[in-house]
Amino acid sequence: MHLKVADLERALKFYCGVLGFELQQRFGSSAAFISAGGYHHHIGLNTWESAGGSPPPPRSTGLYHLAFFIQRAPRWRMHCGACSRRELNWTARRIMA
Repeated sequence: MHLKVADLERALKFYCGVLGFELQQRFGSSAAFISAGGYHHHIGLNTWESAGGSPPPPRSTGLYHLAFFIQRAPRWRMHCGACSRRELNWTARRIMA
């Protein structure tokens, strides 16, 4: 998946610092590729057409929802326990299969 982001550093802070993805490769301040488990990349982040952009207005096109299946939930909960919910505005949900 490739995402256009307004601020690469902020995106890396969230995806790597909060969700625990690992940086695999970076192209200066314009793009980064991250993954879990050492894969070349699961997510590409870039600012090529979006640097400094603002969020889309309500009811417009764009990414509305993103979900990850986490196999090591206890480790992830420990990792996220250090995060400030106020700052990140996120919700964790457990899905029973």
